[in-house]
Amino acid sequence: MELSQIALNHGLTFLAWATGVVVIVVGGFLVKLLLDLSVLAKNLNETSMIVNTELKPTLQGVNETLATINEIIKNTDKGVGDFKSALGKIVDKTKLVSSSIIGGLINGFATAYKLFKK
Repeated sequence: MELSQIALNHGLTFLAWATGVVVIVVGGFLVKLLLDLSVLAKNLNETSMIVNTELKPTLQGVNETLATINEIIKNTDKGVGDFKSALGKIVDKTKLVSSSIIGGLINGFATAYKLFKK
């Protein structure tokens, strides 16, 4: 009986040492993981600060460019509207003049026809 008790004691001792070694190894990996996560969080914070610093002037430039383009489009739209209005007035006057000329020609031909008909 004493021999089985010694074997059991050696087995439990080995199990305790193996468990201790595994816990120490896993604890070391957890510490390494926490350190790496800390470095990652620090790098992400620095990256976000750099992006924020660089993005503000870029967005201001884009905003100014869009404002300039908007102003150009408004001026072009106004110019096209003015041209359309002027062209409409010219067409109206041309219609008025051409209708009076055509009306005068028709009256002239009618009068000449009446004179030659007599």
